[in-house]
Amino acid sequence: MVKNPVLLTLTVLLVLAGAVLPFVNYAPNRLMSGQGIGFITLMRGVWFLPLAPAAAFAGLCFVTPSRRMQVLVVVLAELLLFCLAALAGVVAAQLAGQGGSLVRTSFGSGFWLMIVLCLLIAADAIGRATASHTLRVLANAQIWLPPAALILTGRLDQLSLFKEYANRQDIFQQALGEHLTLLFGTLVPAIIIGIPLGLLCHRSARWRPALFSTLNIIQTIPAIALFGLLIAPLSGLAAAWPWLRAAGIGGIGLAPALIALVLYALLPLVRSVNAGLQQVPAEVIETALGMGMTWGQIFRRIQVPLALPVILSGIRIIAVQTVGMGMVAALIGAGGFGALMFQGLLSSALELVLLGVIPAIALAVLVDTLFKLIISFLETVRQ
Repeated sequence: MVKNPVLLTLTVLLVLAGAVLPFVNYAPNRLMSGQGIGFITLMRGVWFLPLAPAAAFAGLCFVTPSRRMQVLVVVLAELLLFCLAALAGVVAAQLAGQGGSLVRTSFGSGFWLMIVLCLLIAADAIGRATASHTLRVLANAQIWLPPAALILTGRLDQLSLFKEYANRQDIFQQALGEHLTLLFGTLVPAIIIGIPLGLLCHRSARWRPALFSTLNIIQTIPAIALFGLLIAPLSGLAAAWPWLRAAGIGGIGLAPALIALVLYALLPLVRSVNAGLQQVPAEVIETALGMGMTWGQIFRRIQVPLALPVILSGIRIIAVQTVGMGMVAALIGAGGFGALMFQGLLSSALELVLLGVIPAIALAVLVDTLFKLIISFLETVRQ
């Protein structure tokens, strides 16, 4: 009898992905379309090793779940992830040795799907093994250590994605700096503006409907449309006051991107501030008043500490949102990882697209994880 249907389903999908989809794509050069190479055809000698974790997953589906079993599943998923990445690197090195430096070997759809399924298997096992959010985050993070070791030791350098990085390392670092500028340049003004607006919504029922309606309208405007709406007024201001243009403010570039991203960030932040303050029990405030505390002391010592996890959740949402929307900001010259992505789309270079997309995803996950850890720590301290 199946004891873990989730693991069984993911294992079946994992086997199907390896059997049906191409594991890597091989092309003689960058301009030619690639030819898929299946995972089964690559299994020779020691590379039969990935079959062991898959077979173990199939057997563990029928074992009564326990914490030790879940830990074993995580270890096997991590081993399989390492083997898949190592196999892709070895195949790329062999093909490059046979065809020269122009050869392009890229990850196939089968590789990506198998990696995702490995991560899902590990995440499900970690979730069953512990209820601690901090331990879950750390356990999920350590899964990436073996593939990171392969990257740092140069085992994957012959794959086309890493060749693109080597050829555009300076551009990549510039894009990273620009994307971080978009992130922090949005968070700081949004916090400075959004927190007072949230306090206003909490304390004034008269202003709350109008303010939320205005922010809702801004939120419904498509990002590209809002960028376009800002071009004309900012261009006019830069023409009227040359010192604004000298400061880098114009119809295109960083200024309209930051203004639009800040406007988009206000609604989630204002709602979180208002919700966080409203969740403070009235009994606690009445008790504090009975003890002789002033409203200022109640706000600083009671309302803010109790509302802080909810407020940080709102900041987490706008931080992740900004990382994603910052990709679109490249259309108006704001740079960032979106510039690499759109350059790859225009030149039909999938690896260049991935060079922009994957770091953006990693940055969003990193930001989300850091905020979750902080929120989890605050909730633990409060308890």
